[in-house]
Formats: sequence, C-alpha cells, structure tokens
Amino acid sequence: MKDYHINIFYSEEDEGYIADIPDLKSCSAFGSTPENALKEVENAKQIWLEAAQAAGKSIPTPKYRPVIYEMN
Repeated sequence: MKDYHINIFYSEEDEGYIADIPDLKSCSAFGSTPENALKEVENAKQIWLEAAQAAGKSIPTPKYRPVIYEMN
C-alpha cells in the first residue's frame, strides 16, 4: 500500500483532533486524541482506497510530504 502524508491537528470547534490525507479528497477522521484520530483515518484510508478501486477510479500517487524541521 502507498504511504500517504497525514495531517493531524486539534480543532477547537470540534473539541477534538482531526486527521486528514491531502492526497485523498475528503478522506478525514475525528478522534478524541491524536492517536485515535490517526487510527480512524487509517481505517478511512482503507475504505477510501477500496471504494475507488471498486468504482474503477484511479488511485492518486502520494505527492504531499511532511516538512522535517531540525531541532538544535
């Protein structure tokens, strides 16, 4: 399976964490912790990919990559 970049951030409005995969349109999930949001978006990714494949749609190649900051 392809590796896709995952964003995880806290949403004040939702009072929890949102995880999304920018390469997969509308693939996101909610969790009460960052770990839970990650687990949920991994499930959403699997479902997204299976649905796209079943519909005969192309699977996007991962293009987003995280920025890596060096800590001094």
